[in-house]
Amino acid sequence: MKFLFPHAAITHDITVRVSVNYMPEQSRPEIGKWFWVYHIRIENGSEETVTLERRHWRITDAEGRISIVDGEGVVGEQPTLSPGQSHDYVSGCPLETPHGSMEGFYSFRRADGSPMEVRIPFFPLAAPATTH
Repeated sequence: MKFLFPHAAITHDITVRVSVNYMPEQSRPEIGKWFWVYHIRIENGSEETVTLERRHWRITDAEGRISIVDGEGVVGEQPTLSPGQSHDYVSGCPLETPHGSMEGFYSFRRADGSPMEVRIPFFPLAAPATTH
């Protein structure tokens, strides 16, 4: 499956690319449940080895409710990326509204032990219009 990454951010020569898809088969609009899957590719364009230690998400729904999600790694992993390497993962996001957005940052550790924050680009969550 080929993924397109329409959303990208570069911080400290680390590129974070995002592709998002609405999942109608996992959504239940009639009871206020919408679900998206997002694919993230992290590319290390720097000249140093880095380890992703934590993630921080800010998820906003169509009514302005904000959820903050912090945790270790991504989908149970804390990948170490040497220069030129990339890491891909897929995760999901449920909302109680048909529209919203996500953005955030990753906390990395450089080989010398110093911390580094890398931005995750803003991306919209939008279900197709439906009639009830």
